[in-house]
Amino acid sequence: MSESPRSASSRFTRRGFLATTGAAVGAASIGLPAMTSPAAGAAIGNGAQVPALVIGTGYGGAVAALRLAQAGVPVEMIEMGMTWDTPGSDGKIFPKVTSPDKRAYWLRTKTKAPVSNFFGFPIDSNIERYTGVLDAEEFAGITVYQGRGVGGGSLVNGGMAVTPKQSRFASILPSVDAAEMYATYYPRANAGLGVGSIDPTWFESAACYQYARVGRKHAQRSGFAWTFVPDVYDWNYMKAEQAGTVTRSALDGQVMYGNDHGKKSLVQTYLAQALATGRVNVSPLHKVTSVAPVPGGSGYTVTIDQLNTSGDTVATKTVTAAKVFFAAGSVGTSKLLVRLKATGVLPNLNAEIGKGWGDNGNVMCGRANHMWDPTGELQSTIPCSGIDNWDAGGAFAEVAPLPTGIETYASLYLSITRTTRRAEFSWNPSTGKVDLSWQTAWKQDSINMAKTIFDKINSKEGTIYRTDLFGGYKIWQDGLTYHPLGGAVINKATDNYGRLHGYDGLYVIDGALIPGNTTVNPFVTITALAERNIDNILANDV
Repeated sequence: MSESPRSASSRFTRRGFLATTGAAVGAASIGLPAMTSPAAGAAIGNGAQVPALVIGTGYGGAVAALRLAQAGVPVEMIEMGMTWDTPGSDGKIFPKVTSPDKRAYWLRTKTKAPVSNFFGFPIDSNIERYTGVLDAEEFAGITVYQGRGVGGGSLVNGGMAVTPKQSRFASILPSVDAAEMYATYYPRANAGLGVGSIDPTWFESAACYQYARVGRKHAQRSGFAWTFVPDVYDWNYMKAEQAGTVTRSALDGQVMYGNDHGKKSLVQTYLAQALATGRVNVSPLHKVTSVAPVPGGSGYTVTIDQLNTSGDTVATKTVTAAKVFFAAGSVGTSKLLVRLKATGVLPNLNAEIGKGWGDNGNVMCGRANHMWDPTGELQSTIPCSGIDNWDAGGAFAEVAPLPTGIETYASLYLSITRTTRRAEFSWNPSTGKVDLSWQTAWKQDSINMAKTIFDKINSKEGTIYRTDLFGGYKIWQDGLTYHPLGGAVINKATDNYGRLHGYDGLYVIDGALIPGNTTVNPFVTITALAERNIDNILANDV
């Protein structure tokens, strides 16, 4: 993929949005969301003074930017990753799962796929160091997968947009009014994200979901509840992909390294609306390194490194912001706050900073099915269903694709489990880095919960676990999370609406607020909580 640092880091503006979405009018007739592009021009300037600065362009940041702008507040958004709008030599913006290149990973020289082996052979490969779309950030005991680019995690997830059951909400956010969330903010989030559900009639015959139908059969034969799961994919586009009348994305192996067509990322939803207000600018390839109170004055001095596509700092800028919203994701927000507190930049942050971090109970496994249960050569990369054994066994399992392009006779699952393990971020002065106290052994809790589903299915079906997918004859992929949560927990590190204790005008508005687990895929909850919190902030602080 060829892109100059200037074009990659140029400001993402309303003018660029309006200029490049004319083609979307025609595309909209078949339900295809269009990618938007930045206009050429300078990013945020050194010495700028801004009313509101948002660190990150993921779910929480996109909500904050949109609602602030709608209230008349100009917003600068700072994004560490690139704007993804330029096709590579293959004609695609994003690479396929089966052929990752430099576009796939954030500043790595070798890929690090969650499914790292196939038929026992390692499949990771060497790549050029580049500011790619997926960050596999390694801590002691766990690798945390995060999106890098304008749109954050919405670029790289499977789009499973799940609202947790209200009966479980108190275990997620005990200080938050559940009735208000389910009456107002979850509906608002689902509408803003463009959440929809697969056509169940079409599902029954779609070749690309044979793997999901096999997953349903096995779940129900063992007495488990199987359910369709909402998603932000454009299901009309998915049908057209199956019919062969549009360019394929989900049916061409695109998901964890981005999706060219069909998936409604934040670029097509919240961020598009924010840009259309004319009050929001996004500066890609910019990384916030410090947020310090203005000496003897009001507001905050924000230090920002501008990066090139090799990850080098090419300029350092200092701007002043009246209010700063931390939305760099659970890990990014937590690491920055922990470092600023420990090094004396924000010493008044309280002792809860860095605590309450969890992995949403993520654990993966695969099962080897019989020859009479093929899962299909063509598999949509967008999951549409799950197995619910939460109440009895503490596990909810996505029926996940394994889109290799060949028949594997394998079923793959990503489980979310009711783990209570929580780690803490801490500053390590000897290395000048932030550490995380996670222990791989803690994943055994999640494995035990997931086994309440898959041991029973294997026993019923006479099948076994796959041991060739994760290296070293491992049955369980216990070294990762797709769903990092916590580190600046609401009503502990912040007040009950995300205001950081000790500093007026500093806010957390992302997944760092949620203590470690949402019982389902978390991004709808992150979005709904951000909607709730920004309502309160606008009413009382702006």
